[in-house]
Amino acid sequence: MPQYLIYFNQQWVGDHTEEWFRSRGPLAKAVVDEIKAAGSYVFAGGLEEEGPVFSADATSGTLTFTDGPFVETKEWLGGQTIVDVADEDTARMWAGKIAEACGWPQEVRRFGTMPPAE
Repeated sequence: MPQYLIYFNQQWVGDHTEEWFRSRGPLAKAVVDEIKAAGSYVFAGGLEEEGPVFSADATSGTLTFTDGPFVETKEWLGGQTIVDVADEDTARMWAGKIAEACGWPQEVRRFGTMPPAE
């Protein structure tokens, strides 16, 4: 079955009170539990805003690690869920439930297939 990435950028979250965020946690956990019960769960988690951020770059021919963040952007990944489902309609359904539970938009992308190992 195809796998889909359901994710959000941190900037889509908006400004809310701590109480509001605490009220969303149980709703989001309930959706993840529902995904697990349906047998579609692969992974779900949010990224730490204040945590280690670094890059690995080998484009020069020498591997270098640099502390970050680096991307000159106003948006960054806030969290993600990966589901293994039969079709796009099912991925849309889970994305909708996550969006409603979290209270902010979600974007969905299908993972490409890996070529068979030789």
